[in-house]
Amino acid sequence: MNISDDDRIVMTLDAGGTNFVFSAIQHKRQIIGDIILPSGAHDLNTCLNTILEGFEAVKAQIPMAPSAISFAFPGPADYRTGIIGDLANLPAFRGGVALGPMLEDHFQIPVFIGNDGDLFAYGEAMMGLLPEVNKRLEKAGIDKRYNNLLGITLGTGFGGGIVINNQLCEGDNAAGGEIWAMRNFMDTRLTAEEGVSIRAVQRSYSQKAGIEKLLTPKDIYDIAIGKVAGNRDAALYAYDEMALGIAESLANAATLLDGVIVIGGGIAGAYSLIASKIIEHLNGTIENFEGEKLPRLASKVYNIDDEKDMQNFLNHDIKEVAVPFSDRKVSYIADKRLPMGLSRLGTSQAIALGAYAIALSKIDYDEKVLK
Repeated sequence: MNISDDDRIVMTLDAGGTNFVFSAIQHKRQIIGDIILPSGAHDLNTCLNTILEGFEAVKAQIPMAPSAISFAFPGPADYRTGIIGDLANLPAFRGGVALGPMLEDHFQIPVFIGNDGDLFAYGEAMMGLLPEVNKRLEKAGIDKRYNNLLGITLGTGFGGGIVINNQLCEGDNAAGGEIWAMRNFMDTRLTAEEGVSIRAVQRSYSQKAGIEKLLTPKDIYDIAIGKVAGNRDAALYAYDEMALGIAESLANAATLLDGVIVIGGGIAGAYSLIASKIIEHLNGTIENFEGEKLPRLASKVYNIDDEKDMQNFLNHDIKEVAVPFSDRKVSYIADKRLPMGLSRLGTSQAIALGAYAIALSKIDYDEKVLK
């Protein structure tokens, strides 16, 4: 799918608890300025009318009729049918609201609603980190290409999305990639999200520093790098603890997926603090019953945002072996490796482009099936 040359326009929405931000994408880029409206989250009719008003305003500004509406919306939801469930930050949505069908009835075009973690991963797989990795391999003269990606977002929650062979893996119940629900590595009573989120960093720092005030993750980051005064040991501890939680969740996921790892979300701004700890854990060991140490993963993971690690990643161990009973020889890559890096698009842009790409992909698939 060559999105750059595709003339179709997709209307999009960034749905926050306070504001809704509407726009439109064509040729992989936003073609109008943001239209920002208060969400009206306290009242369902107000909220729904705001969504209709916002998309109508977008439609009035674009140069041709839109082909679809596609956007991320908080869960729980049945994304395939477009029905939104009981939302924490949009309390008006209680008991199930048929948002997708409502928009289809009003605009008479296909409507696709997805999970933000899924759309983030799809955006990075189609237009972000994954194609960048493959271009670097091609430039280095290496034949190997990656087709699978695991995307995670670090913020208010711990989001995830999975792309397999360039197809979004939504799962049979539209619940694929729910990495937040893995078991917490540091406290097995808890979800992984309780150790990998804004509140986790805040709680960890305040407990270690012995203070009641909750600082922002940015403040804690600035303390950790020595930019502002504070308990630096506590700040470093908070991010180290989160890094271990991230790493063990990634290790569990990577054993099943075996693909490119991309990290986004607001707390990803502290990537320089957590990347080495994540890599160390992923490339660490695990034991069998006899106490024998085994590699934690079948593949070695490289932080490709570190230039030295990127060069090591590109330095594949290519060997040549003889074919039995033949004069022929074949070459193969003797070791397994996975790249890990930051979002190349930025989290919000990756979600928007993921929504755009998935809409065009599903429209094309539906048209092919109907033929």
